[in-house]
Amino acid sequence: MSHVTYRIVEHDGGWAYKVGDTFSETYPDHDSAKAGAVRAAREQKVSDENSMIEYANADGDWITERADGHDRPETDVEG
Repeated sequence: MSHVTYRIVEHDGGWAYKVGDTFSETYPDHDSAKAGAVRAAREQKVSDENSMIEYANADGDWITERADGHDRPETDVEG
């Protein structure tokens, strides 16, 4: 099972949560960013239906694959 960590960081004149190299929207304060991260982390763990997903990889190529809606990651929030 994979693991995703949401990190609270200063960003763009405010605060955001970050997963890998990707930032959330900017929040006005640390507590708001943390609440957003906790909400996102909780939602990511909810099982869903299997479906086809499409995303761009690091090279900019579009990938289409089947996502198992029950294979959800472990999550946590730091900061």
